[in-house]
Amino acid sequence: MPAEGVARGRGIARTNRPVLAPPERGHMQTRTTPGAMLKAMREKPPLVQCITNYVAMNIAANVLLAAGASPAMVHAAEEAGEFAGIASAVTINIGTLSTQWIDGMQAAAKVATSTGKPWVLDPVAHYATAFRRNAVADLLALRPTIIRGNASEIIALAGGESRGQGVDSRDPVEQAESSARWLAERQRAVVAVTGAVDFVTDGERAVRIEGGSVLMPRVTALGCSLTCLVGAFAATVPDDIFGATVAALSTFAIAGEEAALGAAGPGSFSWRFLDALAALDAETLDARARISAA
Repeated sequence: MPAEGVARGRGIARTNRPVLAPPERGHMQTRTTPGAMLKAMREKPPLVQCITNYVAMNIAANVLLAAGASPAMVHAAEEAGEFAGIASAVTINIGTLSTQWIDGMQAAAKVATSTGKPWVLDPVAHYATAFRRNAVADLLALRPTIIRGNASEIIALAGGESRGQGVDSRDPVEQAESSARWLAERQRAVVAVTGAVDFVTDGERAVRIEGGSVLMPRVTALGCSLTCLVGAFAATVPDDIFGATVAALSTFAIAGEEAALGAAGPGSFSWRFLDALAALDAETLDARARISAA
């Protein structure tokens, strides 16, 4: 694959859908607000085992540090399973696959599942080759807590025909919503479809999240980094996986909006995004998050 770590981001979206203000988040049946989750994560930084691709390692680690979590890029088969027993959450991204990496992924996922720790699967371009399809099928059998992907990946994962090419999504998020609901029910997992407007469902509840910047898809590995951030929030609130996923995506969206204000292009956006993520506080997140029932 030429660029497995390329971001699958979003553009700024404006719609006329009703938005759930922070006090009304009881409609999502989450236990607390995204801002409260962000604050809790920073007060007790979770150790997140990030099995991600070569392209994404640096930016993913920096994103977690900026947000307030503690990343560990541990993927070797000889230690991945043992380390999963130490970590608070595991994230698995199949961007740059090899047989050895798959062994490490499976070892970590098995420990996470057996110990009840949340783990996140990012099925990067799983439809592209038989090698990738088989790897994802084996990982799905280990019951990921959360599945995060772009629209093309989620459609294909649910057995539909997608227009994805390599790691790039050519399907709009709204066309993946029914696939996401089906996949969530089948896997008993939370499914997050990211794009211009994100969609999150557990098969029963569903929300859309607006925000971000059109520059996000032009910075490599931001989407992969988001997967790691989802893991950090899930580790912080393991009894509210749906709410944790929504909080992670909302955090990313607001940081993206803020970073875009002074960015001249993808280069300046990249470092501004890390600064915006680090500067984002709980009150601002709750005030600006645009989450609507779907």
